[in-house]
Amino acid sequence: MLDLSEEPDEENIAICVEYFKRMAPMKIWLEMEIGITGGEEDGVNNEDVDPEKLYTSPEQVYSVYDALSKVGDMFSVAAAFGNVHGVYKPGNVKLSPERLGKHQAYAKKMINSPLDKPIYLVMHGGSGSTDSEIKSAVENGVIKMNI
Repeated sequence: MLDLSEEPDEENIAICVEYFKRMAPMKIWLEMEIGITGGEEDGVNNEDVDPEKLYTSPEQVYSVYDALSKVGDMFSVAAAFGNVHGVYKPGNVKLSPERLGKHQAYAKKMINSPLDKPIYLVMHGGSGSTDSEIKSAVENGVIKMNI
């Protein structure tokens, strides 16, 4: 997992591409975080971030896919969809996992993929998620969840 989400997207992607060029020949999986995950983790506090910034756009996710897929196919994208780092009770976090479906649809269109879910997605900050939110995230392409 490479978390450079504090960096501007272009720098985040460029650094991840360089790491992935070294990792791909060794068949090492890269998990990249794009966008801002709310809450606090490892001394980074995003609790007061503008709520709209807690949602990664389809264009951001596609930019990651476009750059990394030129290097290899063993990668996943941790996109923000209202999720937060930290421990929260169910119901205290308001997720929008349907946004992940929009990311998938956008990527499918851009790459003319026969797959409905061409991008492997990861859910960060899964504590406090309801069963239905988790189910919806999985239905929209999440293959791994951090709690």
